[in-house]
Amino acid sequence: MSDLTIVLRSLRTRMFSTTVVVLLVAISAGLLLAILSLRTAGERAFERGTGNAHLLVSRDGSPLVSVLNGLFYANPPKAPLDQAKVAELRAAFPWAMFVPTAVGDSYRSFPVVATVPEFFSVFQPVLGEPWRFTEGRAFERNFEIVIGDGVARETGLRLGAELVLTHGSGKSREGAGGNDGDDGHAHVHEEYKYTVVGILAPTGSPHDRALFSDLESTWILHAFDRFERAGTHRDVTVADLTDEDRVVTGVLLRLPSRDPSSAPPALVSQYDRLRRDGSVTVAIPSNEVQRLFSIVKSVDVLFLAMAAATLVSSAVAILLSMVNSMSERRRQVAILRVLGASQARIFWLVLTESTVVGLVGAATGVVICAAVLFVATRWLLGAHGIVIAPELDARSAVLVAMGTTLLAAIAGIVPSVLAYRTTVARGLRPIG
Repeated sequence: MSDLTIVLRSLRTRMFSTTVVVLLVAISAGLLLAILSLRTAGERAFERGTGNAHLLVSRDGSPLVSVLNGLFYANPPKAPLDQAKVAELRAAFPWAMFVPTAVGDSYRSFPVVATVPEFFSVFQPVLGEPWRFTEGRAFERNFEIVIGDGVARETGLRLGAELVLTHGSGKSREGAGGNDGDDGHAHVHEEYKYTVVGILAPTGSPHDRALFSDLESTWILHAFDRFERAGTHRDVTVADLTDEDRVVTGVLLRLPSRDPSSAPPALVSQYDRLRRDGSVTVAIPSNEVQRLFSIVKSVDVLFLAMAAATLVSSAVAILLSMVNSMSERRRQVAILRVLGASQARIFWLVLTESTVVGLVGAATGVVICAAVLFVATRWLLGAHGIVIAPELDARSAVLVAMGTTLLAAIAGIVPSVLAYRTTVARGLRPIG
């Protein structure tokens, strides 16, 4: 009988305790590997979402909030920029890209971005990757709308479909079951229907979960609300718009640059100039993402420490499980000694047993990691619109598996020594 067969039979005789310990090891290793994978994937996802904008101007409370609201659509911005300020920004510098946006409406909780047609030609959702259409085209007239790949997949909308928007973050009545999706801060713009004219190709960024329409349509919607509040019921057109209606929530700016991948020399001076204007908030999106992850790193280290501590506790569980079983296995060890097994062989048998537990736990942990990554990715996508594509890094998986197996082997040293020191006479003595 081979040593491996002896080890496997020994583990089978203690199936319940072995399974519990293997699961504990697997959960610990899987969580550690998942945290490592999500950390890297999350940073990549946020870096992709900033696109090719050098600057973002808004009236949010801070540059970081401005980026989260204006590019990642975390929340609708609260304070708008009026037309006078937008005109002032436009005239301040010969921008290579000047794209105003208005975020505030939604469709089935998906954010709607009102912007200009140039949005699809000069703004890139991911640096170096321009927009592509799987079907249709960009909007050209009022009340035409383009939808992201994620919106198309989750709602089933196709070219030619009609929809109505919700003011605020509530769900539209279409497909939401009456008014159940509305809240106190949202109402449905039933008076105006949009037609889907384009479906965008996936970009792997939060833009996949957004809809895009023209600014004039959004201004008309809210001008209609203004007339309704005044008790005037009428069809609103572009001619009825006032400066009060023509507001935006942000402006995406890009400076002329020979190298698209690097910041132009004038960026710092323009950033400092805009910052001196106390009426606006100016952000460099890429810098704010780096700042966000510098804040998160302290929490990230805490999670890693907790996962590592759990892994160590699983090694302790292996140690206690095997030590507690030694009194029951004393006779088994003595019989092996009578059959000719040396003390060294007994030592290695017990050590191999703990190592096998660690190895099986590590392998199961990789499967658990894949499940955790899938669930976490879907939750982030559904709850926050953050598109994260974590990859199970082979190098990290091997290192975590090796570390887990090594810890299990170390945990098996004490019970191996106890087995080594068990004498034949003591082992054959009646128990109790």
